[in-house]
Amino acid sequence: MFSSRLPRVAWSSSRSMSNLAFAATRPPQWKQLAPPPLPGPTFAAQSSLPRLPVPALADTLAKLKETLKPIAWSESEYADAVKVVDQFASSEYARELQHRLQKRAEEPGRLHWLEEWWDDLAYMGYRDSVVVNVSYYYGFKEHPAHLPQTPLHRAASIVRAVMLFREQFKLGKVSPEQTKEGPLCMDSWRWMFDCCRVPGPGLDWSVSHAKEGDTGRSGHVAVLHRGRVWKLEPWQNGQLLSLDELQRQIQHIYDNTTQEYPGVGVLTASNRDVWAKDYRTLAADPQNVNILNTIHSAAFVLCLDTESAPTLVDHSRLLWHGAVVPQQGSARPQLGLRNRWMDKPCQFVVAADGKAGFVGEHSIMDGTPTVALCDRVLDLIASPDFAQSSPSDAPASASASLPQPLDWNVSAETERAIEAAMDAATALVTSQALNIVRTPYGKAAIKAFGVSPDSWTQMIVQLAYARLLRARGQRRQGGTYEAASVRKFLKGRTEAIRVVSAQSDAWVQSMDDASADAAQKLALFKEAVKAHGTYARAAGNGQGVDRHLLGLRLLVKEGEQMPAMFSDPVVKRSSYWVLSTSAIWSKHFGPYGWGEVVPDGFGVAYMTGFDDYLQFTITSRTEMPNAEFCAELERAAKDMYDLHAQNASSGKARL
Repeated sequence: MFSSRLPRVAWSSSRSMSNLAFAATRPPQWKQLAPPPLPGPTFAAQSSLPRLPVPALADTLAKLKETLKPIAWSESEYADAVKVVDQFASSEYARELQHRLQKRAEEPGRLHWLEEWWDDLAYMGYRDSVVVNVSYYYGFKEHPAHLPQTPLHRAASIVRAVMLFREQFKLGKVSPEQTKEGPLCMDSWRWMFDCCRVPGPGLDWSVSHAKEGDTGRSGHVAVLHRGRVWKLEPWQNGQLLSLDELQRQIQHIYDNTTQEYPGVGVLTASNRDVWAKDYRTLAADPQNVNILNTIHSAAFVLCLDTESAPTLVDHSRLLWHGAVVPQQGSARPQLGLRNRWMDKPCQFVVAADGKAGFVGEHSIMDGTPTVALCDRVLDLIASPDFAQSSPSDAPASASASLPQPLDWNVSAETERAIEAAMDAATALVTSQALNIVRTPYGKAAIKAFGVSPDSWTQMIVQLAYARLLRARGQRRQGGTYEAASVRKFLKGRTEAIRVVSAQSDAWVQSMDDASADAAQKLALFKEAVKAHGTYARAAGNGQGVDRHLLGLRLLVKEGEQMPAMFSDPVVKRSSYWVLSTSAIWSKHFGPYGWGEVVPDGFGVAYMTGFDDYLQFTITSRTEMPNAEFCAELERAAKDMYDLHAQNASSGKARL
């Protein structure tokens, strides 16, 4: 059923899952309690996937020293850093830590040496709001032109298409994701539907209400409109409602939610320990427990917003953190977050003007699975026969049960909690800047120059950021992170590509050096791209620096002295991600983004898949020079294009 390499577990019923959602502390083995789909292509490759390797210590430390050189502020600082790394490398303690890590990786029943650590350190133990800091979004392009251009039709289309896709997934018929090298691990897909993150004191967890053997011809959707929760049943009597009937169902929600309801959803945007406390208060009422169970067990959440998104930036911000609408006579604005449940892994949002998109909760599933979900759902909606349905496809309107409203019992304590959450969310949201850059050329031109679009785009970022720092008289305070997928390994997630290299720095410096001619700049660019590609391939093969060093550091036992290498200023600076970058692509996406990861840094979400433009979404705190960085991105993109176009017009060989 699942992988023969996974431990067998007794898949829990919805009743026991409900109990787990209200446990005082995190249940053990919670990660194993989401069942796989039925046997079929979806999980067929799981048993053949290799496990994440433990890199050789010497290889990791050699890579580390290479990446420290451009991060060091002086030759003497670099020499000191190399010395402390070499001292660690030659120590018996380093070999002991490496032995402990290898032993952990080889433990019977352990499928991935990093999984539990990563779950907790990166996500479940993170206490700040998931809004801005953790969650991500994709904005969809316009609804297909041959379909009615209304938010009602768009919402109904999304519900129907997602439920059709979910059915195929449950049946094990969804083709597994793969690259040229082979299949990718599908394990995290177990947490795509019918599940939810649960706040806990100190540590969160997730619960799954999926049932073993489910064929996908059941399940409900939690719909939020004006803060009110509705339970929508798209499957009735084993049949999926037609588009027309789903429109009637959703119209019923619009028609019967004409006022604002208590914005309980904003509580999910709070600090996680605050939300854990407020969650227990909320769940003290049996009616609220029923609503929480309905949300947790929903296939996904559909958010019907009252706000519109006329521009690309508006669309981005509506998805990223909800709209912020000033209220006449009130110091507190109306927040789109009242209409979200940020603990759900999959939220689909439809704005009042028909704009739509997806909001993802990041803790147990990275972006590539949800890109695949959205891609296939939007392909289905765009297909010519999607809007057609046979009479047997759905029950008659007269016999279909209408959505049921679920209204919270809001105590005085919860009312105060909502007000405090609104204030905290307003402060968070208004502290954030977001801008979008689109270049006048894209993948087609870059590939014509013979360059990898990803490496090209990363070099744009390096050149732009260096110029920004120079203009402000500042020096680099950290490194550049690019996410590399390691899903070629069982239960693999990500590794860090350390983008900054001595080669990229040399090329960046040449671009503003009047004594460097075009040939020199192109030669240095070639070396920078080569260095980036080499490190990216190593990271994708589980041979990066950062996850290995994390594992070693975590195996220092209580009472043992932490090796000096881990506190060296250059080593620490090299993983302080002032530029946090990642790329996805879908032909259906417009906006795409997430937040910066350090206070004095930028989030750089980019797409390189369009032939005629590259897209950057730049996020930061408002005190950061966001607009200036965007202007430097535009200038860097032009300078790089001009350099290569001049070379191409002269008939010289491609890189």
